[in-house]
Amino acid sequence: MTATHALRRTLLRALKPLSSSSSSSCSSVQTIRSCSLFSLCNYSPNPPFPPNYFPSPNPNFSRSSIFCRRLSSLIGESHGPAAIDYSSTLQEDEFNRLANSTIHDLLEKLEEYGDSVEIDGFDVDYGNEVLTLKLGSLGTYVINKQTPNRQIWMSSPVSGPSRFDWDQNAEAWIYRRTKEALNKLLETELSNLCGGCISLS
Repeated sequence: MTATHALRRTLLRALKPLSSSSSSSCSSVQTIRSCSLFSLCNYSPNPPFPPNYFPSPNPNFSRSSIFCRRLSSLIGESHGPAAIDYSSTLQEDEFNRLANSTIHDLLEKLEEYGDSVEIDGFDVDYGNEVLTLKLGSLGTYVINKQTPNRQIWMSSPVSGPSRFDWDQNAEAWIYRRTKEALNKLLETELSNLCGGCISLS
């Protein structure tokens, strides 16, 4: 006989009604006995877990830690080229010298190019440090320098906006996203748009 059965029998004997004179007392005792029997029937000396259940220590903490580590690694990943502060490597005077020289050189070569191609509405203009190349119905190029960023910006009807940084090794203005040089990109696009070769190097 197990300890559970012995305990159940002892409680059953103790809960038998001492008197049957009062129906209310019998009802109360019967209620108590029913509740006690329900508790005993559901009593188990072992925890209510499956036989093969082996809980890991602090499961919530472990899962949270793993989630936090994964989230941190995702946040720390870079999905683009790392930003470079060119203002710390290229002084403002040096930037202005390089940028002005490049834009003025482009102005002269684009004016010469306009004489060699027949494009309705072809026009080159430079004012307020902004170089504008109009190609009629083919679109308009806008090239200007951005001193705070140490960059030359170009708006193209073909490739859209681009930002070029001075590359000391290549000695050229490079668009870091595509690794293309400003002069080479303009040469390719203008040759395709206007149908005539141009050299801007």
